[in-house]
Amino acid sequence: MERQDVLRAIQLAGLPVPTDADFEITGADPVLASPHRLSEGAAVARLLTGLAANQMWETKTGRRQHLRVDHRHAAAALTSFAHVQFLDRDRTPPVDVRRNLRFTRIVATAGGRHIQLHGSFHDGPQILDELGLGEEASAEDIDAAVARRDAFELQDAFIQRGICGGVVMSPAEWAGHPQAAALRGRPLVSITRIGAADPQPLPDGDRPASGVRVLDLTRVLAGPTCAKTLAEHGADVLHITAAHLGSTGPFDVETGIGKRQAEVDLDRAEGMEAMLDLVRGADVFSQGFRLGTLARRGLSPERLAELRPGIVYVSENCYGSVGPWSTRPGWEQLAQAATGMSWTEGMADNSGAPRLAPAAVNDYSTGYLAAYGAMVALARRAVEGGSWHVQTSLSQTAMWYQSLGTVERPDQSQLGDLSAFMAEMDTPHYGHIRYLTPALSMSETPPGWDLPPAPNGSHQPEWALRAGGRPG
Repeated sequence: MERQDVLRAIQLAGLPVPTDADFEITGADPVLASPHRLSEGAAVARLLTGLAANQMWETKTGRRQHLRVDHRHAAAALTSFAHVQFLDRDRTPPVDVRRNLRFTRIVATAGGRHIQLHGSFHDGPQILDELGLGEEASAEDIDAAVARRDAFELQDAFIQRGICGGVVMSPAEWAGHPQAAALRGRPLVSITRIGAADPQPLPDGDRPASGVRVLDLTRVLAGPTCAKTLAEHGADVLHITAAHLGSTGPFDVETGIGKRQAEVDLDRAEGMEAMLDLVRGADVFSQGFRLGTLARRGLSPERLAELRPGIVYVSENCYGSVGPWSTRPGWEQLAQAATGMSWTEGMADNSGAPRLAPAAVNDYSTGYLAAYGAMVALARRAVEGGSWHVQTSLSQTAMWYQSLGTVERPDQSQLGDLSAFMAEMDTPHYGHIRYLTPALSMSETPPGWDLPPAPNGSHQPEWALRAGGRPG
């Protein structure tokens, strides 16, 4: 990939263009069978995380590093969860308890339109209720009920219920939508000062994020990828969930590499107090809840900046932080449907039927971009001080990918043998596993993870000691 193409992609993202950085990106699209430049976007997103880690390293040491990203490796990382292999036959891989493929599909509506259904964690019963169906309804029953509804009328009904589901729009339709207008011109990653704080030097350590404490309150897939990316540069990541939330199976395993796992129930007073104690010792607070959800619990960016001056608060959502759809729930599939990505994928094979891109392109890329923003904010905090709010969204990521243009012969997949990008580790709970390594090389501090994945609740909700045994 030519240097000018990399710089153009970063400019299209509305982010600072690193004209003097030492980097290379090898390879070119197409790598995956898609009309979109998936490997190009993935490679640039991974390069951005390297640039931010490099900025932290230079702030700590005064030294810069050479960065390298391979297109195939970056493209494979867009389906990183699918590359986890459980090698011990006597260990049963975890099951994703939330999956119900009756609901999470693109379905034809009346008038030749399509709608993306999504069961989310708990939307299935309401989808069935809206369609006038019972719990025993089959996928065919759902198809027949949806086929009788107007696509936009059904979308409005889902919005009224506050559940997932959206019309598959063309790029032109999305361009004329009020939500697209609200997002247009905004940077792909927003980094905003939200409070005053004295400069705080980066913690000691031999990696860019050594000693940085990250509270990860996210689930599948963008948010967990953000914290996992910080962990690959040495951060102490504590993933927080609650017993009643359940597991997402292989997704939890893959995004749990490099993290400790604790449970805190925010519905209980003692759980909220434990959370506030953790915040007081944190550097980064990463969350992917619907806009306003944590604010109602007293965990807004502004409140945490008061509680812990110097906090870097990271927010990931589907449709963006502004605009009429900013509070709507959403997932990877819904961002693709809304922005025209699914429509373009369908047009590529002349079938006329929309389809999803062959990767969780927005989830993983948004996670990388959020990690980039967090590391840029940490470097700024070390020099300027302040508390910071980093914001990303799946839909903005989808818009950026589409701005990169399309490729010829999108049916020609070149992913090939990935063995050079794989590594193995022993885990106490899942046996011996094989997994995809970070799709970024750094000449002095190679990215990588120190901790094996573990089930939710395997660790105590407390911070590890910093280097030298210091608790602070």
